[in-house]
Amino acid sequence: MEHSREGRRDRDRDRNQEKDKEFVEKLVKLNRTAKVVKGGRRFSFSALTVVGDRKGRVGYGFGKANDVSEAIRKSIDKAKRSLIKLPIKNGTIPHEIQGMFKASRVHLKPACSGTGIIAGGPVRAIMEAGGVTDVLSKSIGASSQYNVVKATFEGISRLLDAKALAKSRGKSLKELWG
Repeated sequence: MEHSREGRRDRDRDRNQEKDKEFVEKLVKLNRTAKVVKGGRRFSFSALTVVGDRKGRVGYGFGKANDVSEAIRKSIDKAKRSLIKLPIKNGTIPHEIQGMFKASRVHLKPACSGTGIIAGGPVRAIMEAGGVTDVLSKSIGASSQYNVVKATFEGISRLLDAKALAKSRGKSLKELWG
């Protein structure tokens, strides 16, 4: 009886590890804060991570804990729960979009094959995790990494896939992409 439970636990653990392998995890920002108490300083950590499967699904998470590894683990778990679809066509995004969050604005433009990811810090991490290989971006306004990530995701969530874009313009998919 005991032996079969152990086998089941091992299978579950293997299944979870396989599920984790499909995701790319990128740490965008790790922050340390100090609280001054009677005995000295107490440190706590916050982590902002981006998770993606390089096939068009990407998410972000924010976690806080008294330990670095625990904060990162929490943020990765939250990121996996908040995955959204990132439409990709020929390694780039289907059309231009601007995402805004508070004082941060992120402008994303499709690029031709071979351009690479022309983006800084948080936007680059999101695009790499999502599987985009060619994109141009410009971050305008506040450069807070939290706000830049949220602005990027706001823009991504409003992206139309290639079929919807072609339909809205009254063209066929072949006419639009050549």
